[in-house]
Amino acid sequence: MHILVVVAFLFCFLFFRTPILPAPSSSLAKSPSEASTDQIFSLEILAEISTMESCPSVKNVLLLDSEGQRVAVKYYSDDWPTNSAKESFEKSIFTKTQKTNARTEAEIAMFENHIVVYKFVQDLHFFVTGAEDENELILATVLQGFFDSVDLLLRGTVDKKEALENLDLILLCLDEIVDAGIVLETDANVIAGKVASHSIDSGAPLSEQTISQALATAREHLTRSLLK
Repeated sequence: MHILVVVAFLFCFLFFRTPILPAPSSSLAKSPSEASTDQIFSLEILAEISTMESCPSVKNVLLLDSEGQRVAVKYYSDDWPTNSAKESFEKSIFTKTQKTNARTEAEIAMFENHIVVYKFVQDLHFFVTGAEDENELILATVLQGFFDSVDLLLRGTVDKKEALENLDLILLCLDEIVDAGIVLETDANVIAGKVASHSIDSGAPLSEQTISQALATAREHLTRSLLK
């Protein structure tokens, strides 16, 4: 009787003290090198996300005329999901700011939970919009970089007529400044230089050129023929 009690006691002791673990599956088990690779990959993803979150960003960049009509606009946010929503925002921000004195220096306004930095030159209105918690100085720097780049590309004649005639350069300019909302460059000389490097050589076939470039090439050929 005593022997049975002792045996039962030892059985219970061993059963409850010994952890029962499932056998590792050969398909799920990973070698140390694979585990290390996965860890490095995860760290790279986290670093990339952290970098993107810390980068200065903008919601949109607008260039409107003196009547609030579009000249060139770029949106980088889903805050305005439809074209009518975008046009409504443009009309509202133009109405709110048109009577302000933003010709000597840039002005800042809060509008619909966004920070808007703007500046007027001739019959053109420049706007840069950011989130309400975005750094105002960064938005102002983007605005100034955009304006200075346009000024260089249009050779000092910053008005609606010149802007429309060189719309392709202005759109390229925006692409060099902002990509998917992330601020890439604000130095006007660098931006203008990159835009100029994208320009197609006048010797390229007309089919490979934009409309404005083709017209410029045609004018150049006409001038040369008249001078012969």
